[in-house]
Amino acid sequence: MKHLLTILGLAILISACQPKKLPILGDREFVNGDSVYHTIPDFTFVDQDSNEVTNKTYDNKIYVTDFFFTTCPTICPIMKTQMLRIYDKFKDNPQVGILSHTIDPRHDSVAVLKAYAKRLGVSGSFWHFVTGEREKIYELGQKDYYVTAGEDSTAAGGIIHSGAFILVDKKRRVRGMYDGTKEDDVSRLMKDMDALLKETD
Repeated sequence: MKHLLTILGLAILISACQPKKLPILGDREFVNGDSVYHTIPDFTFVDQDSNEVTNKTYDNKIYVTDFFFTTCPTICPIMKTQMLRIYDKFKDNPQVGILSHTIDPRHDSVAVLKAYAKRLGVSGSFWHFVTGEREKIYELGQKDYYVTAGEDSTAAGGIIHSGAFILVDKKRRVRGMYDGTKEDDVSRLMKDMDALLKETD
């Protein structure tokens, strides 16, 4: 009996020490008895260095994505301060990336995005600031990343968008949503990124 209790105690301890898997967010279908989860569709944008950025850019990587615009007078500066924490922690990890979409492509040209990245102190190919067709960016944000992104004449700057940071896994599935304006939520995101990097499936 004593040995059985010891074994049970060890099993509980081992289970408690194992990282919990993050949920998979979004729509789910059942195909032949298996769960098929929503995935981010193929996309093509251009970044601050005039390079094409596609879903293949993030093959075998997890990434954090958000939506912003360079002239945003409200939450974007706070969001970018918080995203810099992620950049500083993970920029040397080849299994991680950051993808920031402008929702004001008429103003945020490649040159504007380049200057913006430079002001933030961002270099290299870890963090892509991308532009493209406005409608495609809006659709991707609202339909696939589950965030608000669009024009709104009543909003500051004429554009409304979510302050969310979205965590995407190596299979292009959404694994977490976080408030990019809150330090504690971004700290939780970074812990979840560490856990996601340890997942094997």
